[in-house]
Amino acid sequence: MSLNPAQEQAIHHGPGPAMVLAGPGSGKTLVITHRTRNLIEEYHIAPEQILVITFTRAAANEMKERFDRLMCGQREPVTFGTFHSVFFRILKAAYGYSGESILRQELKKQILKAALEHTEWNPEDVNEALGEIESEISAVKGDRIELQNYYSRSCPNEVFREVYDTYEKELRQTGKIDFDDMMTLCFELFRERRDILAVWQKKYRYILIDEFQDINRLQYEIVRMLAGKEANLFVVGDDDQSIYRFRGAKPEIMLGFMQDFPDARQILLDINYRSVPSVVEAAGRLIGQNSQRFRKKIHAEREKDVPVEVTEYPGLPEENDDIIRKLEMYHRAGIPYEEMALLYRTNQAPRVMAEQMIRVNIPFSMGDMLPNIYEHWITGDILTYMLIAAGSRKRGDFLRIINRPNRFISRACFPDPEVSLEKLKKSMGGRDWMEERVDRLVYDLRMLTKMKPYAAIHYIRKGMGYEEFIESYAEYRHVGKEELMAVLDELQESAQPFDSLAEWMNHMREYGKRLEEQKEKTREKREGVSILTMHGSKGLEYQVVFIPDANEGQTPHSKAVLDADLEEERRLFYVAMTRAKTRLHISYVRERFHREQPPSRFVREIGLPPVVKGNPPGNSSQRKK
Repeated sequence: MSLNPAQEQAIHHGPGPAMVLAGPGSGKTLVITHRTRNLIEEYHIAPEQILVITFTRAAANEMKERFDRLMCGQREPVTFGTFHSVFFRILKAAYGYSGESILRQELKKQILKAALEHTEWNPEDVNEALGEIESEISAVKGDRIELQNYYSRSCPNEVFREVYDTYEKELRQTGKIDFDDMMTLCFELFRERRDILAVWQKKYRYILIDEFQDINRLQYEIVRMLAGKEANLFVVGDDDQSIYRFRGAKPEIMLGFMQDFPDARQILLDINYRSVPSVVEAAGRLIGQNSQRFRKKIHAEREKDVPVEVTEYPGLPEENDDIIRKLEMYHRAGIPYEEMALLYRTNQAPRVMAEQMIRVNIPFSMGDMLPNIYEHWITGDILTYMLIAAGSRKRGDFLRIINRPNRFISRACFPDPEVSLEKLKKSMGGRDWMEERVDRLVYDLRMLTKMKPYAAIHYIRKGMGYEEFIESYAEYRHVGKEELMAVLDELQESAQPFDSLAEWMNHMREYGKRLEEQKEKTREKREGVSILTMHGSKGLEYQVVFIPDANEGQTPHSKAVLDADLEEERRLFYVAMTRAKTRLHISYVRERFHREQPPSRFVREIGLPPVVKGNPPGNSSQRKK
């Protein structure tokens, strides 16, 4: 097999630390497996003294299979595993843990949900809140933050601390440990028991780490202790593909590796074997805008080139229609749907496209669970208003919306299973200002009965003050109101084709049914076009890649405010671009939900002129740069 000089240099590196900067498509798995074989054959290292760490079980299994093939089927006792599997092996030997000791995800959710229910906080979307709290608990443990010094982003601080304490108490009482405990316990074991650390240092004299850019602080400290004075630490990664800060990954660890190991060798794998030159060059111009990175120049090995296409559309319908047309065109030209992908910044963004692909019968699979906007709690609020206007008098319906926005009407005003608006007004006890609120509600409900769904949503938002509720909710929850407003925008847009509430709700049921069928197909077998988030596309590659919705607020996401956030967003876009082998289509829209939308700054940084579809607003010379 032909290897380039940088690959040869990495594979034949002997003892001591080394950092391999492996650009996209540069053969990092090849380097790790060949180096492992080389340690055994050239340096006569005992296979059982070699540890290869990856971040996922699937990656570890694939790495082991490739190594076994390289060794012609001869099974050498090299350890391939994830950080968690390695740490658990160490804890198992020290404390006698078994598989039964590991907290299962389902039970973890149950404990957190029960803990949350015992607080006085009532989130609108319980599942969303639980997911955010779970992520924050992991961050507190992974960064070893004192609980009293941590300020929650997802809920009131006292609620987070109460849930955290309840969760930890339950773990101690049941003798369970979660995945984060595997790190913290292993770190404490090595720090306090140098004799046990010495045993494992002798056991694993040579350590190789894949995807090093995704490592967190605690994992790194444990690995450094394990490497010991010999420091036979061989790390492979790409700082330009560090996109998991929200999971605790610290890109600065890779950037500081050479300071931690001054004698380390640094090797750059600078040849991309995956993508055509135009993709490599455009992606290079983009990522070159980041300041916190290793400066590097990546070259494409492939000679035949196809230009990267950047397209500007008037709006989402035109963008989606043209992407559908191109998918069908490529398929007719002989490219399997499985070799095509649509990459979005969030898992909510592809809803309209998925709906359209179902309608035109283009098969697709979803790497990430596509949320059903019709199951969002905001949709539930809007529908409840419309159902009450249509005649519902269920107590539960009124309790859901009566203080969204706040009308200062107590739950005690609804003692009966069926609500009488006349009785509700009488219960106000002659307080004119409260009676006026009920009269206003009655008037608003009467107005809704005269409207089609699209107009009704607009009236609920603007005329009934629902947007004011959203703003106060976002402030209380410390979340960006833009995301919640985007749900309202998309919901209102989806209602436009329908003349009645019944027709719209029938569409919701049919869409939900088809979405479930699509999810089931994806679980059974991954077929068709891949619809993924940019995060979910990491490590994958396709002949044809589409990156739609390349607008400010979408990518970079509106949440990205700090320089570090923007640099990570740029890395994420870089990852998406470099999934493309041959054809890369990037597109943005001029208008979204009747509001002008600027193109993403990343489009400008790529430096390619867009193909403008439709009639551009004003003269081209006057258009915003």
